[in-house]
Amino acid sequence: HTLKSSLMKSTMVIVAFALLALVGSSSTVRLVRSPSALSGARLARVPIHCAPRASTADEARPRRVRFLFSDTGGGHRASALALQGAIESMYPGQIECDLVDLFVASEVWPFCEAPAAYRWMAERPAYWKAFFEAGATPFGAWLNEVVTDCLCGAAYRKLLAASPRPDCVVSVHPLMQGPALRALADIDGGIRKTPFATVVTDLGSAHPKWFHTGVDKCYVPSDVLVDIARGVGLETEQVVLHGLPIRKAFWQGRTPLGSKQVVRQTLGLDSETPTCLVVGGGDGMGGLFSVASAVGSALGEREGSSQLVVVCGRNEECKSSLGAVKWPSNVHVMVLGFVSEMEQWMGAADALVTKAGPGTIAEAAAMGLPCVLSGYLPGQEEGNVDFVISGGFGKLNEDPAEIGKTVRQWLDEPDMLAAMSTAASAAARPDATSAIASDLAKLVLGEVALLSQPVT
Repeated sequence: HTLKSSLMKSTMVIVAFALLALVGSSSTVRLVRSPSALSGARLARVPIHCAPRASTADEARPRRVRFLFSDTGGGHRASALALQGAIESMYPGQIECDLVDLFVASEVWPFCEAPAAYRWMAERPAYWKAFFEAGATPFGAWLNEVVTDCLCGAAYRKLLAASPRPDCVVSVHPLMQGPALRALADIDGGIRKTPFATVVTDLGSAHPKWFHTGVDKCYVPSDVLVDIARGVGLETEQVVLHGLPIRKAFWQGRTPLGSKQVVRQTLGLDSETPTCLVVGGGDGMGGLFSVASAVGSALGEREGSSQLVVVCGRNEECKSSLGAVKWPSNVHVMVLGFVSEMEQWMGAADALVTKAGPGTIAEAAAMGLPCVLSGYLPGQEEGNVDFVISGGFGKLNEDPAEIGKTVRQWLDEPDMLAAMSTAASAAARPDATSAIASDLAKLVLGEVALLSQPVT
């Protein structure tokens, strides 16, 4: 009975999101990939403005930043956690942070099922493409705002007003601008007094819902997104280019790790053997078994030895299957589950094979690591592919056999790898997290915000 109920509920969620996609798909798609695509796509300005904050009786209390996210891909949670860690380490005792998954916490169906629906559609790209592009149409965007306000408005007001009240709200999700701004205006008495910022977590293109003219600040990770944000109506002073938030372990690139040879020895790898790292995200998605198997076979055709490290994340089935593979005798293979020290494995590698997730790409760039992109989600991750290719530190190959050939070629041409590594480092913005954290502190504490701890 429980299984039947769960299946029925999941089916209803997918149908509900699919209907929204079908309704919106009749309009022209407005996925924003370049300023030239913006004609006629201006956002209407809304009467939401940040009024000066009233002074509080307890000025000694720690200020609070509330991050709004949902586990629907794009590294939304990872970006929020990176910023939380930076703020609380840079301003201990002055600022505290919390994270709220607005969709799940609202307990409003079908929004509360969004993470599960996302995972289902991510494994079926055609469904995701239809849903994503429908939401990027003018009508789809309008429909999302209306439905969200009608169904979730009361829940959002409750969550944003929950004690302790936030002194600043930060969205790291494209669908949490307009509804959250209106909810804040309501609970602030009609005119929003609580500072609100958006941190965009896409690298080379963006869903139009990322950009709302009512925010105080919109932090973007690339020059392309600066032009896009300004093109849809944000003022110059609203748009700030710092980069994509990444974990603290990547802030200084590979410098703290020492040489590649030292890192390999620490991890139980041979210090001089060319090494490829294959990852599939925290959930081990992206056809990881096929890709890793093909890379291992291709490396077996090289003269001399190679090393292959495969990180399966939480995909225990994939880990078990790869552990049973009979690998070529000249390829040393390590198959891992979820790892917390990804900076070390990246620091040990000469090349990375990954799906086009923005967080992994930004961290790889910080480590100067060339990337073979094994796939991308239509719409959401297309711009990330552009970011890597135009940056000169990788290429897209969706066929596992071709991925293997590419990795083999790269490892046989160290000069080319070195040039790509230099290009990756040039595309990186490792200071992004601390820079955004510092700006957010000024929104909360004022322009006189001073670091309690040095940025390290």
